[in-house]
Amino acid sequence: MRKTAFVYDSILSKHVLRDTHPMKPVRLQYTYDLLNSYGIFEESSVKLIGPREAIYEELASIHSGEYISAVRSLSGGLKEYLPEKYGFSESGDNPIFTDMYQAAALSTGASLIGAELVNSGESDVAFSISGGLHHADRNSASGFCIFNDPAIAIKYFVNNGKKVAYVDIDAHHGDGVQNVFYDDNRVLTISLHESGSYLFPGTGFSNEIGNEQGKGYSVNIPLYPYTTDELYVWAFKQVAIPMITAFQPDVLVAQLGVDSYYTDPLTHLNITSAGYSEVIQHIMDTNIPCLALGGGGYDVMAVARCWSLAYSVMCDISLSDTIPSDFASKYGVHVLRDTVKMDIPEEILEESSKLAEESVAYIKKHCFPVHRIE
Repeated sequence: MRKTAFVYDSILSKHVLRDTHPMKPVRLQYTYDLLNSYGIFEESSVKLIGPREAIYEELASIHSGEYISAVRSLSGGLKEYLPEKYGFSESGDNPIFTDMYQAAALSTGASLIGAELVNSGESDVAFSISGGLHHADRNSASGFCIFNDPAIAIKYFVNNGKKVAYVDIDAHHGDGVQNVFYDDNRVLTISLHESGSYLFPGTGFSNEIGNEQGKGYSVNIPLYPYTTDELYVWAFKQVAIPMITAFQPDVLVAQLGVDSYYTDPLTHLNITSAGYSEVIQHIMDTNIPCLALGGGGYDVMAVARCWSLAYSVMCDISLSDTIPSDFASKYGVHVLRDTVKMDIPEEILEESSKLAEESVAYIKKHCFPVHRIE
């Protein structure tokens, strides 16, 4: 049985970006509560550990000093920095909220704790559900993300002499992480997402394959809206698995956003808990030490169910489909896995297949040869 860590404390779920904001940190608490109702934290192979705040030097491994100072100042209600210059606005994606700096530093620190556990070998897999904030740029917030904890964690591993494969299954392209490592052949970035032609951030096309030393180390699999489980898993197996196998990383960093889910209010993919769990299983089957991170997901109970399933796969523990009565009675959710059957028009299925096949073919032509994959 794998040695796993779950990095969480209720402090991570208490902040509110804005009453009407789609990012609801309470989803983290729901995930913890659901796993706890199954008794998973009582398993001898499972470690439950709290977060810490990332320190300035850790944040500065990716972000500029000016930006870090601006976040701290704006969080404290000071007026010395212009919010718009750093990606913040009252009604936009990235509002300034109470204790913003502390919340962002804690989620980043949680991911770094997971990285430290994996790097030391104390844990085979660590899951930091408050992390996965993959859009933040060096000098600005973006897409609900203030500090780019995946990039900071990857930088930590690289600084410890590790080769890293970053696998991102969020519905949105992992642009912030890609940008940091675009010319770095020590880091392989793989992002499976809804095409930027239809969804924020408008990037992540197949021809974004890296630059200079990193050419062939940036891999993108854009997908058509309403792509279903079968095609999603097929594309992942066609590209991600052979790329990881050929690259032979020392560690995986996996961003496990659940906004690919078919009921997500912000995206258009049609992934169920079955397809999501199957991809997690393929990641775990590589048997590479793994730092798993949260990410997007705006149907909060779908997030709780899918992240619970993901962690059970990491732990190699099977959870009953009947949700324990204490959670079920409190939240009104009774079944863990989906039973839905998708009814997708034939023309949508054809367009989905066409884009997936084109995306996979492009990577096989332009990236596989770099890694000597036949």
